[in-house]
This record gives sequence, C-alpha cells and structure tokens, in this order.
Amino acid sequence: MKNIQISLWDEGKSHVLQQWQFIPSAAPIQIGRSPAYQIAIARPSISRLHATITYTSLRQGGGYWEISNHSANGTFVNSFSINKVLLTDGDRIQLAQDGVLLTVGLDVKLVEPVVCQHLDNPADTLFCTHCGEPIVVSHRIRNYQILKTLAIGGMGTTYLAWDTAKMLVLKEMNADMAEIPKARELFEREAKILQNLHHPGIPQYYDFFVATGRKYLAMELIHGQDLDLYILEHGVVTLDQAIDWMIQLCEILGYIHHQQPPLIHRDVKPANILVRAIDKRIFLLDFGAVKETGTLGGTKIGAPDYMAPEQNNGQPCTQSDLYAIGPTLIFLLTGRNPAEFLELQPDGYRFDVASIPTITPPVQSLIDKVTQRRSQDRYLTARDLAQALKETLGFGL
Repeated sequence: MKNIQISLWDEGKSHVLQQWQFIPSAAPIQIGRSPAYQIAIARPSISRLHATITYTSLRQGGGYWEISNHSANGTFVNSFSINKVLLTDGDRIQLAQDGVLLTVGLDVKLVEPVVCQHLDNPADTLFCTHCGEPIVVSHRIRNYQILKTLAIGGMGTTYLAWDTAKMLVLKEMNADMAEIPKARELFEREAKILQNLHHPGIPQYYDFFVATGRKYLAMELIHGQDLDLYILEHGVVTLDQAIDWMIQLCEILGYIHHQQPPLIHRDVKPANILVRAIDKRIFLLDFGAVKETGTLGGTKIGAPDYMAPEQNNGQPCTQSDLYAIGPTLIFLLTGRNPAEFLELQPDGYRFDVASIPTITPPVQSLIDKVTQRRSQDRYLTARDLAQALKETLGFGL
C-alpha cells in the first residue's frame, strides 16, 4: 500500500508552505476552504469543497489514489482540467486556473515532524525566524492559531490569527450576545454581506463558522489604523489628503449602492474607515449594520454625530451614507467632534464651519449641501459627490 503526501507551495512555487501525509483509507481526503476538511486552504478561488482524493484497494494487493473535482472553478492535474484521474508520484495539482499549487508524493515514509524550539528570536517577533511558524499561540479555534487579542467590545472579541500561510482577523461573537436576536442578526449579516462583496476597499471575506457555541467571522487583515486613531496619533490632515480619502470612500460607497438590491452601510464614521499604512488607501469596515433598500425600516442604527436625519428616524437611504462624509471631513480637518459645529438654524440643526480656516469656501459649500436636512437636496449619488469633491481642489473628471 502506498502512502500519499500532499505539499502546498507558495505563490512563487519555490517553497513548500505546508505538507499533509495520509495512509490508505476508505475515507476520502477532502480538500477545500472549509476548516473541517483534512486539507483546508482558505483562499478565495478555492471552493468550500474543491476536490477529494480517494484510495482504492485491489484484490491482488496494492491499490491506487484518485482525485475528483467538485468545484466550478476547476481542478487541474499537470495543467489538464480533470473530473477524475489517477494520481502518480510527482503530479502537480492546481486548484482553479492559476490557483494554489499542490504536489503529490507517493509511497513516502511517514515521519514525525521535527519541532522547532523557536530559540534566539528578536523580542516582540510573532513568527520564528528559523521555521516561520508562530512563536506564541494563545489558543486555537478550529484551524486558526490565535496570536493575540486586537480588541474587546460589547459584541465580541477580535483576534489576530494565523491560518496556513497568512495572518487574518478573526471576530468572535460573545456567547451572551448570541442570545440577543438583534445582535445575532447583525453579526450574521456582516458575514453574509462580505461573502458577496468584492472590492479593493472592502476587507476580503474568508470564512464564517460556529465553534463551541460561538460564531466566528474570518476576514482579511489590513495593516493600518482607523481614522479616529490616526487623527489622535498624527493630528489633523491637509485638505488635499482629507479630500482624497473621501473620494476613495465615495468609490466604495458607490460600489455597495449599486448592488442589486442596493446596500446602505448605515455606520459610516471615522472609526469604521481604515487607512492602510503602506499606501494610505482607504478601507470601509463593519458591515454588520448594512441594510438593503426597500426593506422595512424602523431600527435606528449609526453614530449620532454622523447620522442623517432620516436615518435617525429609522428610514435610511443611500444618501444617508453620503451625509456622513460631511461630518467626517470636519473631523479630519479639525480633530474635533463634528457636533461642536452644529447650530440651530430655521430648518433645524446644521453644521456651521465658516470659522474653520482650513475649510475653504468650496469645501464649506460641499459640506453644506451633503448635510442638507432633506435627502433629495443632497448629492444624489456617490459619483456626484466624488465629482464635487474633486472640483473643490480645482479639477474635474
């Protein structure tokens, strides 16, 4: 009987990232994105169940290994698309076109892995410089190794985690919150929404599962800070930087507003806007409050200082997300709570920013329009607002 070894290679196909070894068994080896499978690889091109490898014994002795495809994205053996094919020593398996590479080793000697002691590593290093594995793992949740706690909130805990060959964010819902129907709905909604959104300004969805009675959401890790923390640590930004970030935010909002049906984020605020450290690109976070247009309203969700009047009344629309860009601009340019600039006017409370020297008259007019009391008096689309933002800096499309 031939044992089988499956090796996962890095993107450059020069180093083995992980290996799995199996002895012949009647049970199939399942390969896919699900952490419950024997070979679990969390990559977007890999289906939940992508392929299976089975062993068939022969009456005269011995047997053979066979791989079967289960994914619409395809499984390729030695560059040929397959439905089912016998495996031979040295075969190259690709999961999806140009996807991850696996290689096959047959009749290999199964050995106990050498355990690295993680010695002589620099202080505060997360990964061993000798073996590349995490040095300190506080605990495991399914196939995720928890490296440290990033945040603890009323809804749950956010962890920095390691899986296969990448770091990610793992959000855990508190068990007590899971007993509250509305909290459970928001947590599950975020997973459902993220699974179907694909935009460079939205963290990528990896997985959603339940373990030991708690719900978990695994998603892309973005190295950066939310704008609340960024302003706290770095101070206010220039007008050009603030406008550039809001144009990027409009592109993201335009994307979710053009979904079918359109989506409303409902919680646009600096704490939910992350700036990536490496290139200062903007990401929109926290999709638990997202609402489809046309569904029943009535629930008030959002940050009061960034919330449009109709949203405060439980009747949000896509223009409600755009409203939040006004107070966000005020915060970026002053470092102060936007509510400090609210004044009672004949049509209700409005922002008065005329005394802020960093806010030019064109930007003042833009803030005035985007925060009009009636949604129909604001910019109608994110594209319209992005165009107006560009024009405040003296250039158009």
